Order: sequence, then C-alpha cells, then structure tokens
Amino acid sequence: MIGYLTKKIFGSRNDRYLKTLLPTVARINALEKEMQALSDAEIPARFAGYREEVAAGREFESLLPEVFALTREASRRVLGMRHFDVQLMGGMILHQGKIAEMKTGEGKTLVATLPVVLNALSGKGVHVVTVNDYLARRDAAWMGQLYTFMGLTVGVIVHGLSDAERQEAYGADVTYGTNNEFGFDYLRDNMKFYKHQLVQRPLNFAIVDEVDSILIDEARTPLIISGPGEKSTTLYARVNSIIPRLTRDDHFTIDEKARTVVLTDEGVVHCEEILGVTNLFDPANITLQHHILQALRAHYLFTLDDHYIVKDGQVVIVDEFTGRLMPGRRFSDGLHQALEAKEGVKVEAENQTLASITFQNFFRMYKKLSGMTGTADTEAVEFQQIYGLEVVVAPPNKQMVRKDFPDVILKTQAEKFGAIVEEIKGLHAKGQPVLVGTTSIEKSEYISTLLKKKGVPHEVLNAKYHEKEAEIVAMAGQKGRVTIATNMAGRGTDIVLGEGVRELGGLHILGSERHESRRIDNQLRGRAGRQGDPGSSRFYLALDDTLMRLFGSERIAGIMEKLGLEDGQTIENPLISRSIENAQKRVEGHNFEIRKQLIDYDNVMNQQREVIYSLRREFMIAEDLQPTVEEFVDDLLSQVYEPLDNRKGQAESLEEARGMIRSKLDEIFAMERMAPGGKFMEKEEARAAILSVLEEHRSLAPDQYQEILRFFLLDALDRNWKDHLLQMDYLKEGIGLRGYAQRDPKQEYKREGFELFEDLIFRIRENTMKALTHLRIEAVKQEELKHEEQEDVKYVGGNEPADKKPDTVRRVDPKVGRNDPCPCGSGQKYKKCCGKLA
Repeated sequence: MIGYLTKKIFGSRNDRYLKTLLPTVARINALEKEMQALSDAEIPARFAGYREEVAAGREFESLLPEVFALTREASRRVLGMRHFDVQLMGGMILHQGKIAEMKTGEGKTLVATLPVVLNALSGKGVHVVTVNDYLARRDAAWMGQLYTFMGLTVGVIVHGLSDAERQEAYGADVTYGTNNEFGFDYLRDNMKFYKHQLVQRPLNFAIVDEVDSILIDEARTPLIISGPGEKSTTLYARVNSIIPRLTRDDHFTIDEKARTVVLTDEGVVHCEEILGVTNLFDPANITLQHHILQALRAHYLFTLDDHYIVKDGQVVIVDEFTGRLMPGRRFSDGLHQALEAKEGVKVEAENQTLASITFQNFFRMYKKLSGMTGTADTEAVEFQQIYGLEVVVAPPNKQMVRKDFPDVILKTQAEKFGAIVEEIKGLHAKGQPVLVGTTSIEKSEYISTLLKKKGVPHEVLNAKYHEKEAEIVAMAGQKGRVTIATNMAGRGTDIVLGEGVRELGGLHILGSERHESRRIDNQLRGRAGRQGDPGSSRFYLALDDTLMRLFGSERIAGIMEKLGLEDGQTIENPLISRSIENAQKRVEGHNFEIRKQLIDYDNVMNQQREVIYSLRREFMIAEDLQPTVEEFVDDLLSQVYEPLDNRKGQAESLEEARGMIRSKLDEIFAMERMAPGGKFMEKEEARAAILSVLEEHRSLAPDQYQEILRFFLLDALDRNWKDHLLQMDYLKEGIGLRGYAQRDPKQEYKREGFELFEDLIFRIRENTMKALTHLRIEAVKQEELKHEEQEDVKYVGGNEPADKKPDTVRRVDPKVGRNDPCPCGSGQKYKKCCGKLA
C-alpha cells in the first residue's frame, strides 16, 4: 500500500529516471540549428575534432549533446530519418549501460546509432549484436551509410569469413555481428598460437539487439568448440532397438515439467533381461544406463518438426524460442546421437569439448554492456541479478492503439484449431491481414493444411522456409494477407500496413496457444500496432494445451466444469486469463531458477577459464618467456623437495626421501643425464643443472629459443586444459549425488573443481619442463630444412599449420626406442610424437 501511494505521489522509478534525461534532450534540440548550418564536408570534420579532443584526454561523456545532435543531423541528410526526442532518450539509456525497452516500430535500429557514434570516439571499438546474419548484414549496410558519412569505419562479422576478413571487421570503429560469431571468435582466439592470428580486440562496448532473446532465451545454451572423441557409436543403435519394447508407466515414468525420464524397478529388470546384463547399476554398466535414459528422452520428450528436423540426412536443432534452425549445433551428452539413431540417419561420433563459454559469462566480459528490445520488463529482475543491467521502459513516440482481446478458451485441440480457421477465414474475407503465431513447425503446417481445405491463400513462415523470412514478414500487413509463423515471427523486420488496411482495423495477431513465457506472447502481439497504427490480437487456448495441461491449476478446470462448457463452445473469461498468466509466471520463475543454478556452476568454470586464458595470452604475447619457465622450475622443485623439507631427522626417512626425490627429478627433468650414476643433488644444484640445459638450448638455437619455449608452454597448456574440461564435465554430471550425503552439491563442486584446477596447473608446469629437459637440439642449415617433410603438429584444435614448429630445430633423443612412451609426457609412442620430428 505504501509503495502504491509513493508511486502515485512521486511517480515510478522509471518515470523519475526518464525525467532526468529531459534537460539533456533540450540541450540536444538547442544545438539543432547549429548542426543544420554545417556543410556536408564540415560534419565529418566536426566529428574528427571531437575525436582529437577525446584523444587529448577529454571525457567523451561530456560531448554527448554535441555528438547526438551531430548524428541526428547526419542521419537526416543520409538516411532521411530524424531522431525523435524519445529516440534521443533511448540512445542515452543505451549509452549509460542499461536496457531500453522500446515498442515495435519505434526505430531501435536508428536509436542504436547515437550511442554507437558517441562510444566510437574512444577508438576501442563498438559491437552491435544481432540475432541472425541477415540482420547483421542489413543493419551494417543500412546504418553504415551514416557511419561512413561521419568518417567512421564499419565491419560485419557473419558466418564463413576468413581470419583476415575478421581481423579487418573487428578493427573497424563499429562492428555488426551475431551473438554466436562474437562468442565463437572469442573461443577461437583462445586456441590460436601466435598473436598475429588473433582477430578480436579487447571487449569494450556492446549493444545487444533483441537482448531478451540472447541473454535470457539463449542463456542456457553454451557455445562449444569440440573435436571428435574416441567412443564407438554402435551402442546408440543397439539401445535404440530396445525402446519399442519398453512401456510407459510400466517400465519408465516421464516428468514433462522437468523433462526427465526415470526407469521403474520393473523397467530396470526388463532392460537387464533384454541386454543380457546382471546389474544395470554396476559401475561397469553406467554408460549403458545413461544411453537407455537418453534414448527414452529422444523418443518421448523430443518431437520431430518441433524440437528438431531431419534435413539432408542430418538431425538439425530447431530453436525453441525463435523457431529458427541451428545448423552446426548439437545436443550434448549423447542426446543428439540418440535422436540420430531414432530417425535412422548416420550416428555421428561423440565430440569432446575443447573450449566452451555461456552467453551469460561471455557478455559479462564487456567493459560496458547495454541492450534493446520490445519485451524486457517481465524479466527485469533477472537482467539486474545476472548482468547488473537495469531495464528502462522508454515512452513511445505515438500512443499505442492496438486492441488486445481476451483469450478464447475451448475444450480440445481439434475444437480450438477449428475455431482458429473459421476466424482466419472471416477476417480474410473482409480483407484484414492476419499473422498467426504457433509454437512449433508441426502446428504451423497443420493450420496450413486446414486453411488449404477451406481455400484460404496463405504464406507459411517456419524454420523450413527461413530463407524467405524477411520478405514474408514485411508483406504480412498487406490487404487480405494471411501469414502463419512460428515464434520467430520475423523479429527485427517491420510489418508496414498496406493501402486500405488501417480502415479495416490494421494487422490482426492470432495466437494458437500461450507460450511458457509471457514475453514471447508479448513479442507476437507486438508485431501489430507499430507507431500508432491500428491493430488487434487474440489468443486461442484449449484445456489440453501443453501449458494448460502441465502448469494450469486445478482451479481452471474447476471453473470450466462449473460453467458447463459444451463441445465446440467458446468462452472468454478474464478470471481464466489471469489464472493462465499466473501459470506463466510460475514457469518463468522455474526457468529463472534453472538459469541461476547454471550460472552458479558456470561461474566456477568461468573463474578457471579466465585464469587459463589470461595465462595463455601471456605465453602468446610475452617477448621473454625465460622468467616464466624459471618460475615453473622453482615451483616444481619446491614440490619435489617437499619430502626432504618435512623429514623428521631419522636416517631411514632421510634416505627414503632422497630416493623419492631422485626418482621424481629424473621423471620430470631427465636428471639422469645431468647427474649420472644416481648422485643426489641438493635443490640449488638441481636448479642450476636444469637452467644449464635451458641455456644449452639457447646457445644452439638463439634466434628460435623464445619460440621453442612458447611452443612447449602452449602445447602443455592446451593439452591439459582439454583434459581438464572433460574432468569438470564428469564432475558436474555426478555432483548432484552429493546431496544424498547431506552435502551442498554447489559447494562440493567448487571444492572439488578447485582441487582439479590445482592439479591442472601442476600438470602444465610438469609437462612443459618434461618436454624442455628431454629435448635435444641440433642446429641445421635452413636449406636442409626446406627439403625435409614437414609434418603437422597437433594441438587442441586438431592439426594446425607446420609454422607452429620452431623452424630450425629438430628433437632427438637417441636413448628412447621408437615404441617407447614419448619422454615429453604426451602419452603417445615416441615414433608418433617427438620421434617423428627426429
């Protein structure tokens, strides 16, 4: 009550914030005549002057009114578009590192130009992040005219570019691209060997378009770079063949809310009989049990043309929020292979993770982050808690006049689709355009089939026809047009009303069911009523819709029973609509908790990733790596000599400790060659001997010495980081079981993850020094080397060009047999590792 009264008297926080922007808007407007008086040549000259001032130390924040006024004038001349006052406010919201919620048709693409130009003054680069390649190209070309006119350079990052093209695009003042491309380039950069191969600059400022789609909907999808694993794929087909012999409820149960499958006791016994194993829960059969559960999930929780499609003999994921295809992405943990076995296509080998990051952690690395969308307010708490981003609802330029009609509720799916088709038919007959929103490809095609029977012409827009997306959506507002779309609904493309449509009531949005998230429903509604245009929306629901069935309270069913709803009868009841919205809120809360839990776990991995990638960048860029290697020597020697330092003074324990140390020194540092005959060395003697080996390397290959160190440091780091990622995956998979021992799984994950990380750091040091002290160098003539067969050197990303090898160095160890384990610690035979370069 007190909060309500405070809001009434003082206005909401949002209102108060917007009022603080008004004086700056007035200052920008006051500069308009001055900017209009400039010639075309004087505009870029004026901007260049601002750049010089910033380079000389002036804060570009203080130049906001001048830069915004200059950008508005440049836009008027080049694009024929003048920023409205509310767009100036939107630009300030973005510049201040907040999320601007602006209704559809308010010109978010144009709004972004204001903070982009202002922040480009720093010379550190500005990234504009879009949801697909089409929008990245379109916006870069469209707004690029304005930037080029002002003297800025523009780049665009899309799929299929070479590293040289990416370097050029990232080096521009303004870079457009998709969230996937920015994230994968970050990971790829942290797999490169030389600094000249890096494509990205430090992450400075990003404006994320459709920020809710990228930071909320995509938050649970990690970006993963992987390489082929070594496991056989035959088990997937074998397990898939037994699924028809298992009966739901008798042999397994399904929790559709949690999207999990559990075998019953009878199901376990039945599987053991079919597969011929005595105990499915034996540790030796844990993989088999996992395959059975994933196969059941593939058959009962993942539907063709809903969660995925089969295209060109491959299972391709369909994004559940946008309806777009996601080629190249694969479900993890064997689920994708289970789907391939289910659909009878080739089962691809499982991949091993080489590098990964979630969008949550990638975008939090930017020095400043902001975003814009038409629907963010319902997720304001999550944006604040996870990203520290405040959501500000910007006022519209023209008041929205769209009519949102109450939901229509029917008993069954068949009745609901029948009513939908009748409404579409009626609206089409009078010429009013209709955009039908569906939650899956299957339902969009079902409605299409029904409309064909009724003779209603229409267009279908789903993941199967996404190439024509922009064209189809742009035409959806023409007279008599019927467009059926999945949730993608052409985000980022304006639907302009055709001639005579305003008089008919504008575009009508027809939702075929409610989505789990109110925000997705609002996005669909937002396709109508742009810039003060007329429009309307209505959702049709059935009691057996997924949302109603899983999350609708018993109260809804009770109300329907009391109303005595008959077959085919429709009802519009605000009480039921409110109950449905409450169900959506519960689902949103549930999904938020899942994302929060994900980031709690991923934060552990992220801290480790930051340390490793920082260390890796240091190895790659440092001119002198000798101090790093000497630090490795000191740390390893401290651990090796620890038994001697901790001895209690007894002669037996002293001799035993010395024996352990001799053995460890020889294992890590090849000490036998430095102290033959088993002579014991004190720590300082050992240090001097190791450094003398390194000094010998330097004297034999003075010009290549730093590159030799760099190669072995990066090789050891990459090899062990890859193995560490696999270990962390295994740890995460089983950590939930700690709860049975009354332990907090998250705390256990942190503790055990830290122990694994400490071991990782030790193994990087150990493997580096093993390789360097077992190394033999022969100086060879450059001409000789040119005629040698150059073989690729493997690193984390697979086979990389031979320029990774120190180019006038051979590795030789005459004491090691060709079939012996390689002394560098790789785990491979000598002939396949260092021996092949000998």
